[in-house]
Amino acid sequence: MPNAFSKEERVAFEQLIEGFHDALVLSRNVATYRTDSTSMERASDVVWRPMPYIAQSFDGMDQSSNFGDYTQLSVPATLGFSKSVPWQMDAKELRDALQENRLGEAAKQKLASDINVAIMNVASQQGTMVVKRTGTTYGFDDVANCEAVMNEIGVPSYDRFLALSTRDYNKMASNLANRSLDASKSLAAYERAFVGQIASFDTYKLDYANRLTAAVPGAGVTINGANQYYTPKATSTAGTGEKSNVDNRYQNINITVGAGGALKVGDAFTITGVNSVHAITKQDTGQLQTFRIVAIVSGGGTAGANVVTISPPIISAQGGTKAEVTYKNVTATPANSAPLTFLNTAAANINPFWQRDALEILPGRYAVPADSGASVMRASTDQGIELVMQKWYDIKLMKTLFRVDTLFGVVNKQPQMSGILLLDQT
Repeated sequence: MPNAFSKEERVAFEQLIEGFHDALVLSRNVATYRTDSTSMERASDVVWRPMPYIAQSFDGMDQSSNFGDYTQLSVPATLGFSKSVPWQMDAKELRDALQENRLGEAAKQKLASDINVAIMNVASQQGTMVVKRTGTTYGFDDVANCEAVMNEIGVPSYDRFLALSTRDYNKMASNLANRSLDASKSLAAYERAFVGQIASFDTYKLDYANRLTAAVPGAGVTINGANQYYTPKATSTAGTGEKSNVDNRYQNINITVGAGGALKVGDAFTITGVNSVHAITKQDTGQLQTFRIVAIVSGGGTAGANVVTISPPIISAQGGTKAEVTYKNVTATPANSAPLTFLNTAAANINPFWQRDALEILPGRYAVPADSGASVMRASTDQGIELVMQKWYDIKLMKTLFRVDTLFGVVNKQPQMSGILLLDQT
């Protein structure tokens, strides 16, 4: 073929895919769901992924009245990220093969960064466990509080991960280096600012991190209206009789924002009188449930009546249905005029933490024809994330066009199994 890749280019592509896999730091620590290309195309690149079941148990031998259907909750996952790095080189520039390899290396780094950033954004924006830490000492106690929050609500104790901004990570390493620990661990913390595993979490250092500015509740924010609880359901039925799946990760609530208030997406808060419960035993943890604002529906987040979308929903089992009892996550429905207390009281880096099964990456695939004039190479990582490299020569301009592409999706299947650590709060 006139546009066929040279042997050197094929070797360079193999090295590119190897380095691409090595650079996927965060994606290796989330679950993977391999999609079927044909099915995804027919479903507009959306697939509904199941949330974990929660079972109930009852006393006694006679269980006649306890048989019933379980409500299977699911969430939509989309192949929503289509990333590409294109470039061109003329016939003179192609005389330097090293220059071509450098551009390929830059493409690999950018696409790997795009995937890592997508995972970090989903974890940072949708995680609902919020650990607020004050003071200027950083270290084991901060991470141990993340572990405590997870343990209290029954998150599996394995495959836990914490990604810290560089400055916060290095502060943790400083704390570790000054402890009387195994000499090799303290030395690694001192020489390489390395933390490793701490309080059951595998930790990672981010060279980029999202930031969350302080909430501005003004004169105060309160619940506007009683009986604002959520009833989980697997499907909803339209007036025409058609059934569709329901995303049970969110709930709209009515609130009143006091004078001077300016709420925003990302703000974290608790509600007076609303504690979290263990997911399985339903026992009161004694700790206030944390919530995140994921959308401002009306009111603009400013003074007056507002409707906001929060996560997780308030499932208090007040309605008494089996689905509510099964997925109960709080001790009580908030009372009318119950105050909201905001946790992000100072601007800070967002340090996401999660259990592997909470987050999922969905590798996609482009069906690029190999006989249409352009030369095509493709390869996948062991997770199934595919890179496609194409090359086409334009005889009119004596220029060769290259592009490297990847298609993927990221979904937070269970926001209550992921959260954020906020340091330097007031």
